[in-house]
Amino acid sequence: MQRWRGAVWRSEPCPWLVAAGTREDGSADDFYAALAADAKASRSAYNAQHSRPLTTQTYVGNLLPDRDDHLRYRLEEGARFVRRLESVIPGLTRASLIDGAEHTVAYDTFTLGVQIRAQEGHEAYVAVRITGSVPGDLVRIVPGCEREGWFPESRLPDRDLLPAEQAWSNLMDPATAGKLLAD
Repeated sequence: MQRWRGAVWRSEPCPWLVAAGTREDGSADDFYAALAADAKASRSAYNAQHSRPLTTQTYVGNLLPDRDDHLRYRLEEGARFVRRLESVIPGLTRASLIDGAEHTVAYDTFTLGVQIRAQEGHEAYVAVRITGSVPGDLVRIVPGCEREGWFPESRLPDRDLLPAEQAWSNLMDPATAGKLLAD
């Protein structure tokens, strides 16, 4: 049986592991005994610093996530989402290179579409379409396109834009297009 134990605080947007240690029944180093001793010491420290003392025997407010923890969580969530997009966009790009159709993915706050028109041996025209709230600098993830080469578009290759849509276009390097198709 595993000896690791943890204390979890359940709150939005996720549960937080606020303490962890090993179970050593009867030892002063036991997770539960150490957590209880720390909570009693925190209560004493809290009461020494506040005019209205706590009436409980323990205090664990110092273990709970604070503003910095929530900000860090949001920052890490943003980084996870960019990594997810970095894995999805090449797949959309590859699929559109194969058939020339727009390929899309829908998220909670936006829909992303990629459409590529290419002729063998020539640069490929890339259109990126977004509907909804857009993460900043999204088009930089499209492989083989110059970062500063994106231009806003008023239509996609096969249709006009819908009211909430935005689109940008760029040229893709033929070598990158070939590599995407070979993968």
